[in-house]
Order: sequence, then C-alpha cells, then structure tokens
Amino acid sequence: MNAQSIQYADRFNGLSGSAIREIFKLLARPGMISFAGGNPSMSALPDEEVSEVAQKVLKEDGKRILQYGATEGYPPFLEVMRDYLQRHFGVDMTKNGVLPTTGSTQGMNLLCSALINPGDRIIVEDPTFLGNMQCMRLYQAELVPVRSDEDGMNMEDLEEQIQRTHPKMIYTIPTFQNPTGRTMSLEKRKKVAALAEQYGVVVAEDDPYHDLRYFGRELPTIKSFDQAGLVVFLGSFSKVISPGLRVGFLAADEGLLRKCVIAKQSSDLHTALLNQAICAEYISSGRLEPHIAAICQSYKSQLETMLRGIEDIDAFTWVTRPEGGLFIFAALQEGMDALKLLPRAVDAGVAYVPGTHFYAGGGHENTLRLNFSMATEDKIKEGLRLLKTAL
Repeated sequence: MNAQSIQYADRFNGLSGSAIREIFKLLARPGMISFAGGNPSMSALPDEEVSEVAQKVLKEDGKRILQYGATEGYPPFLEVMRDYLQRHFGVDMTKNGVLPTTGSTQGMNLLCSALINPGDRIIVEDPTFLGNMQCMRLYQAELVPVRSDEDGMNMEDLEEQIQRTHPKMIYTIPTFQNPTGRTMSLEKRKKVAALAEQYGVVVAEDDPYHDLRYFGRELPTIKSFDQAGLVVFLGSFSKVISPGLRVGFLAADEGLLRKCVIAKQSSDLHTALLNQAICAEYISSGRLEPHIAAICQSYKSQLETMLRGIEDIDAFTWVTRPEGGLFIFAALQEGMDALKLLPRAVDAGVAYVPGTHFYAGGGHENTLRLNFSMATEDKIKEGLRLLKTAL
C-alpha cells in the first residue's frame, strides 16, 4: 500500500482548494500588479504601534499570556469586546456572548460544526465569498443561491427559497460585500432578521469590512434587530489592525455560543492569548479609531482612482460603485470569459479573480473581481492600462 491508495473523506469530493490561493501562485513574478487578493495595504499595517503594544502587554501580564488560556477567551479581551460590540455594532451584550476566533474564517467553521449535517441547506448570496462557500461544502451542505440586487439580497427570492428549501442557515455579508462591494439596505436588514424569526433560521452575518466606509452613512447591523437570538455576528480585526494576528470574534446567543466553544476546544483550544491581548490594548488605548480614519482616507483615494480608470476600458459593460470595503465587481461584454483571459492578463503583468468562482452554481464567466487596496494609485493606473490591453 502507498499514498496513492489512500481513501479520502467524501467531504473532499469536488473540492480543489481556494481559487484565490491558486491565483496567488501566479503572482511571484517580479513587478506583477495584483488586483486579485483582499489584503489590507502594507502601509495600513501598524507594525510600530503593535510592537509597542506587544511589549506593554507582555510586561504587564506576560506570565498569563504565555500560558494556556480558556477557550472562551482572554478576560481583558472579552471585557473590551463587550463594549466594542455594543458601541460599534449595536449588539445587545445582555443577551449575547462573544467568543474570540482565529480569524473570522474560524467563526464560520465553528458555526458549521455546530449546526450543519450532510445535506443541510444553506442560503447564500449569489455571488458570495468563495472561502466560506468552501467551508460550507466541506461540511457537505447544499448551497442555495439567492440573487442579489444593488442593495443586497432580493427579499422575495429569499423568502421563496426559505419556504421551498427549509434551510438550516442563511449566510450574508451585508456591508461592502465580497465580491461585489454592495451594501444591504436598512429595510432589507430588518427584513432578514424578521424572516429568521418567522421561519426559525439561523443567520450568519459576516461583517469584516464594516469600518471601511468612505462614502454614505453607517447602517445598523442585522444583529441589532435580532429579537429571537437567531443572528450570529462574525467579525474580524484582519482588515483594520492586522490579518497576521488572526483575531476574529463571534457574537451569539449563549446556547449556540456554547456549542461553538465545544467545537473550538477540539480545533485550536484557544485563539493565541498574545494576539488577543494586543487587540484588546490597541482598542482600549484609543489607537483603533484614528487608525481606521487614516486608512479609510487612503483607501477612498485608491477606490476613486480605480473607478476613474475603469471608465476607459470599453470591455466592461458595468461595474459596482461601492461606498467602502476593498472590492469592485465588474462584467465584461457578453461572450468574453474572464477565466480564459486571466493567463493573458498575467502575462501582461496584472492579475484579478474571475467572478465565476464566487457563484454557488458557477456560470457568469464574463465577471471578475478587482481589489484596489494592495496597489498604490500609480500602480492602479498602470495595472488598468495593462488590463485594458490584455482584454
């Protein structure tokens, strides 16, 4: 017997890994301009401040930080998070608990572990974040796409699919959605919470881009309208402090939260205490708000530069015009295939993510996602010039 004869679990059938991660392998070429990832700008990573904070927390509480900790979280982090969630997101912390997670991605994994049996249905936006679709498929869920409008999921289609498929969960990214950059309207947020209560469906509200707003007014979270304890709020500090720290959070009704704690115990025991301590001190010391304001000013200029440049590319028939976040979604002329055109773009020195990967049922080959946060304004202009030539 050898490695070729290993029988893998059925849950891996049809899964080939993240398309974005595969595209990253193409980007090692010097000088490549990447619109493919979703990373924060290198200039947005507060390395010097984090270094100061790390030294402070280790000096003050190093012995506890370097020891094993509770799965439920590092106490100073939990204290800061209760106030942060109430103040920033309107989460009623008298009815909910918070669990630190190793990135927001782990939050989705824990939810699926707690809720999903093979064959259970999960409603997703069409299109939606492919990383979490992969997670759902690993738990052998059946994904039910609901079409998206300019202001989020189509509510008539959503209710029809709830009635038809009896889903276990609804997954949504209501603010600056990945990949489209769209934001769900206030009325639709209220409606999602109401439908969850009416039909007894858990809603996973994934909101990692919430604070990256450059235009318009902030909207309350779906969780803030949750009266039945059925909305789970997933967040992360990856986009506003550091993705390398891998600190996210999950806010939910205590009963569901406990199931996620049990699942986490057998996953990674607990999120790194040092990283929790760094985030807690970064927030409580007043560093977070001015940092967000500074990076939003830069991202706004990068977004505007990309939107202006896209206007010169005739191959595009429409593009989204987000008020925040990190992405623009676009469609090419009918008959053009963004997946087949990608190698030509990479040869020209620019990369993007084909949009078909974000649709639960595939198709939509003429769409693509563009990220603007990782390139300077000059690089955005140059990258769009190369993209225009390649298309």
